[in-house]
Amino acid sequence: MTDTYQTTKIAFIKARWHADIVDRAYEGFTIAAATLLPGATVEAFDVPGAFEMPLLAKKLGQSGQYHAVVAAALVVDGGIYRHDFVASAVVDGLMSAQMATGVPVFSVSLTPHNFQPVEALTSFYSAHFIKKGEEAAIAVRQVLDLEARLADLVG
Repeated sequence: MTDTYQTTKIAFIKARWHADIVDRAYEGFTIAAATLLPGATVEAFDVPGAFEMPLLAKKLGQSGQYHAVVAAALVVDGGIYRHDFVASAVVDGLMSAQMATGVPVFSVSLTPHNFQPVEALTSFYSAHFIKKGEEAAIAVRQVLDLEARLADLVG
């Protein structure tokens, strides 16, 4: 890629569990992307929870419409099953989606061990998700630039 990303399309998947926190990742991503990926289009997609993200990531990658997919979720221990099992399945699924489609998939999926929906923790994780969204934009830029270099070597 050159200094312009006018034709770049990025899909951003947002899990709706804890949407007030998860949406901060999208906010951080779009703010950083405006500078790092000028002209790129970021399209948001909502899913019920983290578990639904890998299949959508795969379908978006297979569509041929997106240069990258970012997926954001907050997976907490809800007392029904172990959150680490869900988190592992999600990350494995996102990796499988990128390997199957060749489209890079980035995870902003966090799994805190001691989350309770109290103001102090909600504020902390909201700010943390903004930072993680920004970091995802940096990673997308780095990977797209690397792919452009590789394309130049091959092409």
